[in-house]
Amino acid sequence: MNAPDAEIVQFDNVGLRYGTGKEALTDISFTLYPGRFYFLTGASGAGKTSLLKLLYLAQRPSRGLIRMFGTDAITLPRERLPGFRRRLGVVFQDFRLVQHLSAFDNVALPLRVAGVAEREITKPVDEMLDWVGLADRRHARPATLSGGEQQRVAIARAVIARPDMLVADEPTGNVDPDMALKLLRLFESLNRLGTTVVVATHDVHLIQKVPDSLIMRLDKGRLSDPTGALRFPPRRTSTPTEPVLSAAPKDSRGEGQGGPPLGFAAK
Repeated sequence: MNAPDAEIVQFDNVGLRYGTGKEALTDISFTLYPGRFYFLTGASGAGKTSLLKLLYLAQRPSRGLIRMFGTDAITLPRERLPGFRRRLGVVFQDFRLVQHLSAFDNVALPLRVAGVAEREITKPVDEMLDWVGLADRRHARPATLSGGEQQRVAIARAVIARPDMLVADEPTGNVDPDMALKLLRLFESLNRLGTTVVVATHDVHLIQKVPDSLIMRLDKGRLSDPTGALRFPPRRTSTPTEPVLSAAPKDSRGEGQGGPPLGFAAK
């Protein structure tokens, strides 16, 4: 795990260009610290999705420096990428669930890919489905779930392996305001367990629901940070009490995958 004051992500003068066109992102510099809650906001076309792709390693920058978990992410060898990405959880606006799999099997997928023994999958997946309020929908396939239910399955899948950082791209864009608030409370619960959370949204009212969050504002591919809070975030003065976690299942190498957070069933 990261030291309390060690940065989890550092961007330094990062630029991103697609093809020969103008830069989609220009001179992006910021630092993210463990256990903080960040909102990424900006108008449509400002570059939010492009920045998130850099954060979850789906895209390499055209220039600049990106360090993640103390490692140069740009020069990271391809064979190390899968293990590195397991430290990240990603929630997409369009869910990206596997349509022929049940809710249970969608959530279990990251554990199976990581080589966790089948006998050690059922308990954490059932607990995670209970956490997002879908214990009674474990056998349902995505086509039979509402938009809010599908997004909660996607959140459960993203956090089942207890990632160090969760990145969510407009996770409330396809749900009603009441469900958006429920999803936000799930992110806050995970954040209280120490996970760094980055949520892209254009919903100002949603941002106001998390008073301790920091805001990353993009405008035409440039990051607005008038207070300097992103480059030098304030430290938390105290550590919130964490609920008891279930024992972590082991992967094929005997390394802990991390159990789901308990006691946060959706209301």
